[in-house]
Amino acid sequence: MELELKKLSPEDGRDVYDLLQALPADENGFMNPANGLSYDQYRDWLRFAAACLEQVGVVDGKVPETIFWLYEDGRPIGMGKVRHLMTEALLEKGGNIGYAILPSARGRGLGKKFLALLASESKQLHAGRLLLTIQNHNQPSIRVALANGGRIERVTADRHYIWIDP
Repeated sequence: MELELKKLSPEDGRDVYDLLQALPADENGFMNPANGLSYDQYRDWLRFAAACLEQVGVVDGKVPETIFWLYEDGRPIGMGKVRHLMTEALLEKGGNIGYAILPSARGRGLGKKFLALLASESKQLHAGRLLLTIQNHNQPSIRVALANGGRIERVTADRHYIWIDP
């Protein structure tokens, strides 16, 4: 099994489109805004998402973020996001790192590897400490964060706040 992390590109093709259609639009708080888009709309979204890489500072409440694809043996199986900055809203709900893996690829330890790769990339983006806000019922993601050196700093009625020092 060969894993590779690739940064979103406006040139991403049908394989990434198919991934985004297979990943839920909102699962456990991870948002996939490309789910349900036509192929032409997806192409527009790629250009928009690529432009977010160039954004400086907070614009209309949105922070710069980099989107990555996790490839296994040449096939995209996951989507990850690293937000470069934090806002008060993201400190409460969202954090600055998140990921999703195809349901058919889960249960094989890929989440742990994917999060480690994203944390490594975050250093190059100067994202600093990483916050995952994980819904309490999502025990697999909590275990993945802890396995990557995460420390639970707070638990509320609905989520765990886990920090990772990359």
